[in-house]
Amino acid sequence: MKKNKSAEEKIKEAARLVFTQKGYAATRTRDIAEASGVNLALLNYYFKSKENLFDIVMLENIKVFSQSVLAILNNPGTTFFEKIEILVGHYIDMMIENPEMPIFFLSELKGNPKKLFSKIDHRSKFKESIMVQQWKELIKTNKRSAFNPQHIILNTISMIIFPFIANPMIRNRTGMSQEEFNTMMLERKKLVPVWIINMIQNN
Repeated sequence: MKKNKSAEEKIKEAARLVFTQKGYAATRTRDIAEASGVNLALLNYYFKSKENLFDIVMLENIKVFSQSVLAILNNPGTTFFEKIEILVGHYIDMMIENPEMPIFFLSELKGNPKKLFSKIDHRSKFKESIMVQQWKELIKTNKRSAFNPQHIILNTISMIIFPFIANPMIRNRTGMSQEEFNTMMLERKKLVPVWIINMIQNN
């Protein structure tokens, strides 16, 4: 028997959809209330404000995403290079589904980093991940330069996230629609791993 969703769950689910479709600035709490089938008074009772609801939804998304990334890093069934390909695809899919996330993330880093890191702090877990161990084995086997593997993650994330942050500027300068932008980002699912892997192999 399927469990009925609570009012809070319905509101958060609707908020994710409406924020993604309209963006934070254009979204009204009334829009979310209507999409969730919950009256506005009840929405305000649970979440107080649009800003508070947005913070909750985005932090939950980031927490779920960071946990899924750790699962990719610690998958014993994939090679080091396969992990790069999977990570890129995973990041780009998440950004397309949650276009407000990069800006929210940067805003939190600037304004309230302690709150953000309390939700997603996995620093030691990256160092202990299977991907890092595979990198160490790759260095031994192929006698590559032993640079810090976090450079790979930083380069990969930068190549993925910057276009989403610059999305309004890119579309304004090129006349590109949001659909065309998303299509270009999907193309990068194939291109970014090639670029990253070439960097590593040519180091």
